[in-house]
Amino acid sequence: MFLKKKKRFLRKGFAVLSLLTLLSFIFMYFAIPSNISIVEGQEEKLFVGIPAKVSVDDESVEVLSISNKPLTENIKTDIGSVSINSIQTGTGKIDISLLGIIPVKSVNVDVVPETKLVPVGKAVGVSVDTDGILVLGTGFVNNNTNEVCEPAKGILKTGDLITHVNGQKITEKEELIDIVENTTGALKLNIVRNGEEKTETITPAKSIDDGKQKIGAWVRDCTQGIGTLTYYNPQTGGFGALGHGVYDIDTKSLLSIKNGKITETSISGVNKSEKGKPGELIGETNNKNLIGEIYQNTECGLYGKIFEGKEDFTGTEAIPIAFKDDIKEGKAYILSNISGNEVKKYEINIEDIDRNSSNPSKGMVIRITNENLLKETGGIVQGMSGSPIIQDNHIIGAVTHVFVNDPSKGYGIFIENML
Repeated sequence: MFLKKKKRFLRKGFAVLSLLTLLSFIFMYFAIPSNISIVEGQEEKLFVGIPAKVSVDDESVEVLSISNKPLTENIKTDIGSVSINSIQTGTGKIDISLLGIIPVKSVNVDVVPETKLVPVGKAVGVSVDTDGILVLGTGFVNNNTNEVCEPAKGILKTGDLITHVNGQKITEKEELIDIVENTTGALKLNIVRNGEEKTETITPAKSIDDGKQKIGAWVRDCTQGIGTLTYYNPQTGGFGALGHGVYDIDTKSLLSIKNGKITETSISGVNKSEKGKPGELIGETNNKNLIGEIYQNTECGLYGKIFEGKEDFTGTEAIPIAFKDDIKEGKAYILSNISGNEVKKYEINIEDIDRNSSNPSKGMVIRITNENLLKETGGIVQGMSGSPIIQDNHIIGAVTHVFVNDPSKGYGIFIENML
């Protein structure tokens, strides 16, 4: 009887221990970030939560130290948190294991030089040319026998980029139209679909409406809008804007761009945001007054270079950046341009920080608390994307999205994701 009770007790104890170990593993895995950025010469506290062993690989010893002790070999430390000290710029890796037995996570550490950027907050006109001709959809053609046909059906798909026709590179939709109208027989199209290059053949049909050949597809070669310039880097002349990518309004896909430009814009009005209906900035864009060139369109924003002589447009005072681990919930402010060309400071509250967000442009939840901004715009409106977020005199991120059901709230991106 005693042995049976003892066995039951041991089984229960083992089950409880296993459960605690599993819960500890899960807690540590989600609590510990996968990536950390540290400014050269500074210290970062990595909270582990429970006693664990931390090891630094051989390749990291010149970049990192623990508790200000230079590492000459792999070491293990039994602690619940660790102070990571950066020695010089570079990358390193820290491996964390539960009780020194169960591997939990590897943390990549990026040691970077101190970066100072000029927070801008000015609204700009944005114009980008697609890297090919974007297919928006396919449709019908009434041919010369008065029959309805669909030349592009099953051949072209929404989101395709047409790059060549019969071996000729095309960059403007007018070029595509000219080739289609003046070529007899089938056309060989080079397209990019979901990042993969493909070759398709399509035979145009002559329209009874105007007598011209058509392939039955709606296409676009550029897109325009208004956004906010987030920062200017006085060391490189580069800029970052929007905090999210430019997506095609019809295909919902991130535009693959050939090039683009930003131009001066004066905000002439605001369509206020309401619950269920995001508003927008209304601007008058001067396409002749170019400010800079766009080189990249990514899910974290637009990037390019300010033209020489246009640096004064951005402002002059550069301030340090702060990484996501240095951001705290509470008061901050944004710089935004909602009238004319004037940039103003508006107080916000950072309500939540998700340092492990799977969406790089949604790392913070912010709420507009400035009464004047709420009165003028109803909260966050389209065109404010890219408004820099500043806390403790550091650039920490930018406004990216509005909550449709509560436009006083929105998302923000960490500035480190925009570099």
